Amino acid sequence: MKPECCMTRSVQPELLDELPPEDSNALHSRRDLERLNRWMANGEIVAKALLACSRGRPAKRLVEWGAGDGSYLLRLASRLKGQWPGAEVMLVDRQNLGTERVRSEFARYGWRATFVQADILEWLSSEEFQADVIITNLFLHHFRNEDLQTMFQHATQHTTLFTACEPERSAFSLIACKFLGLIGCNHVTRRDAEISVRAGFTNHELSELWPRNSEWQLKEGPAGPFSHLFVASNRGVSSEQGKI
Repeated sequence: MKPECCMTRSVQPELLDELPPEDSNALHSRRDLERLNRWMANGEIVAKALLACSRGRPAKRLVEWGAGDGSYLLRLASRLKGQWPGAEVMLVDRQNLGTERVRSEFARYGWRATFVQADILEWLSSEEFQADVIITNLFLHHFRNEDLQTMFQHATQHTTLFTACEPERSAFSLIACKFLGLIGCNHVTRRDAEISVRAGFTNHELSELWPRNSEWQLKEGPAGPFSHLFVASNRGVSSEQGKI
């Protein structure tokens, strides 16, 4: 049984966000995060949730907030390409990390990828888009509650399915951070991991920030030993209108 969480949520700057993309410590830390994502099974958790909520209807347009270099969504594409062929994806991130290699990998799965460099709050305020699915992974914990409420309000206007996989804010997760050095994670990843857990979510905290609307079905809770899954699906609106 996991130890009970008694931490108040605390959002602090993370080292990786302040480092230049080409910094050697940043490169190492992004490799760490890719490995940790695999070990946390976030891709499997979200792919299963997406397929369950879509009920056999293939998604054609996907947007990822805080996409980084696209490696996470690429892993999702490898799992979903059979059920969702020919998807168009937009990857939004504050840093310009997209590469031709990643675009080519998406193309190999029959998906077309577009990278957008932008601050998410500014982008949401200025950009009109429509997507079948909005995906976030280890991203929402960077934001304070008032910003999350703004982001969620935009989400309700531009998609019918929203998923977020975040750190579970628990004593167990925090203890696990102490051992990341044993698996080769550098000092940036080790420090940021603890910050991420303290900024993570538990219980129904994300659901409480989602706009009140009876058309939205919300599911939230722990997923795996260290992750927290939030899924919002709207059964009353078709996402076939508009395009990214």
